[in-house]
Amino acid sequence: MPVRLEDVLRHSTVIAADPVVRAAAGVVSQTQLRWIHSSEVLDIASLLGGGELLLTGGQALALASDERRMGYIHDLAERGVAALAIETGSVLPSIPSSMISAAEEAGLPLIELRRVVPFVAVMEAINSQLVSQSAAQLQQADQASHAMAVELAHGGSLDRILAVLAAATGSEVVLTTTAGITLASAEPAGDSEASAALDGDPGEHRSTVQIEVPVRGIPSARLTLQVRGEADVNLARIAGNRSVDILALALLQRMPPGLKEMAGAALIRAVDSGKQNWRLQELAPAAGIPVSAQVVAVVMRSSASQQLRRQVEHLLDPGGQHGASYADNAELLALGVLRSGNAQDERQKIVAGLQSLEVPEGTVSAVGPIASGISSAPWSLAEARLTLELAADVERVRLAGTAPGRVLDAQAFAVERLAVHSMDEALRRDFVNQQLADVLEHDVQRQSKLVETLRVWLDSGCNTAQAARELHVERQSMHQRLQRIFSLCGGDPRGTGRLPALHLATRLAALQPK
Repeated sequence: MPVRLEDVLRHSTVIAADPVVRAAAGVVSQTQLRWIHSSEVLDIASLLGGGELLLTGGQALALASDERRMGYIHDLAERGVAALAIETGSVLPSIPSSMISAAEEAGLPLIELRRVVPFVAVMEAINSQLVSQSAAQLQQADQASHAMAVELAHGGSLDRILAVLAAATGSEVVLTTTAGITLASAEPAGDSEASAALDGDPGEHRSTVQIEVPVRGIPSARLTLQVRGEADVNLARIAGNRSVDILALALLQRMPPGLKEMAGAALIRAVDSGKQNWRLQELAPAAGIPVSAQVVAVVMRSSASQQLRRQVEHLLDPGGQHGASYADNAELLALGVLRSGNAQDERQKIVAGLQSLEVPEGTVSAVGPIASGISSAPWSLAEARLTLELAADVERVRLAGTAPGRVLDAQAFAVERLAVHSMDEALRRDFVNQQLADVLEHDVQRQSKLVETLRVWLDSGCNTAQAARELHVERQSMHQRLQRIFSLCGGDPRGTGRLPALHLATRLAALQPK
């Protein structure tokens, strides 16, 4: 039997917290749990798999804006989280009414814990039950996937393969293309009449499980399981995920991806692995990319790389005739063709377009430099990856975008990339010390930030007012800092040959190990 939310609320470890359901009370008795998790992180939704009871002490919520709180509720509901329990007290005296309204609207059970209890005790007690349940569900899911594989081996249709999954999970199962066109569907055996009756019952509770089905790395279909009434949602989720490879094989037999898409995915993999030039020149025309075209590589690291793939493809090539992409786990690799007379402008439009995408918190992308011809595509991709690594090392990052996703421009890191390729760490350290030794020593002794101040000022083209704004200091304070810097590094470098060397040193200083 599935573990339900109402059972957990009656457990002794939870009763001690004096729980009260504040929103979506009508679905508490039907809500099934997969796991109990605790976190104070507001951007936790993308890290959850659905079906969790999330416990939080409310510290982060107490400091968040009302808009952020409602966004938190919507993100959890969209992710399929089973319920949210918030501890109230001195930090968060009560759950804000806006959160209650948002949870009610989203159908997310919202529970107030009016007394402090150790979350670890709750999780240990309930999760031990859920682990036992999961073992049984895994066994049932394996049996279902084996039966689906047998059906596939005997030439069964997509409908018959889905019928096995429907019978095992007690769910209505639908397989659609990524564009929403139904490919096949099935219901539990003998369930047609019951289905018609339930369709007319607005009180019938259903849970939806959706799973992407890629074929050779290309998102090709979406599996949807409508779990009804007493059926086990967690079993449906596990069995659905276990069936992905079988459904991919079935789709490959019946509706293989187009040659262009397959060639595009193969081209990206070849670019990524640094295959021989002849291989790139062989694959590029099949993927619709001229061998001599100017191209630019994009690397995106995100928990939603598969879901963002089509958006990135459209951004790189609105017409759908050129470009290629490949998503693997949390990384999306893409190649865009620059077709206009001004390749730099078109590349900048790609940077701006990535910046405008709605992406999960923590997503970071890098756009590589322009490559002249498909033979140079591996270089553009490698430089985009290097930019991501450099951005992780550098304390300040020159962003082309803002939260929730960072978009890094490899051209803004050209100096750092050149230094990494041309100078070893010891040589870079010696050069920085030659130019900035006294300034660095001042920063260490006084815990000041004169090197950073100098770098921002030089990056701005020696524009004192602009640098002051970027550093969030008064202009007079900026002048004072600059005078101190000049006294430590041999005078005002403007109008001298020392300016480029100082600028390079400030950029390389950020790469030095802390």
